Amino acid sequence: MVKDALREGKSAMDKALQALRRDIARIRTGRASITLLDDIRVDYYGTPTPLSQVANLSVPEPRLIVIQPWEKKLISDIERAIFKSDLGLNPSSDGQIIRLPIPALTEERRKEMAKQVRRIGEEAKISIRGARRDLNETLKLLEKDKEINLDEMKQGEKDVQQLTDEYVAKVDGIVKDKEQELMEI
Repeated sequence: MVKDALREGKSAMDKALQALRRDIARIRTGRASITLLDDIRVDYYGTPTPLSQVANLSVPEPRLIVIQPWEKKLISDIERAIFKSDLGLNPSSDGQIIRLPIPALTEERRKEMAKQVRRIGEEAKISIRGARRDLNETLKLLEKDKEINLDEMKQGEKDVQQLTDEYVAKVDGIVKDKEQELMEI
């Protein structure tokens, strides 16, 4: 019983960690990365479609993303979608491909993005603590329903806290690594 509850809690904490990694990958570090464009949707025959499904994306240089649409008529739609996004990037096209230069970050912008990374990390910790709370409530219910005894519940609570501490440390490590990456010039 306790092991099943711990397995469910570990799964919830893993999801919080995956969400953190996904959200942090979208933060621009001054280096070109295709993940910056994950949220961009292009109007493709009336349907909002992810950019990666209507064009080839590549990073030929550290500060440049090249977008090669499968249909030339999509170029203006892709440029419009990039302008509408909050990335602050200015695409330029030659009628065949779109070049997306990634400008170097200013010190002020780096600090602002580091704050954003810390905020996203704190949200992940809140999610992990929520999973801990749910696990502890499950353990208390199991003890109340006499499915486990008091000793098993106390040991389960210790295991839950240990698991929580482990995941919070992982979040701190991910946030620290991203902050260092952001502050590199």
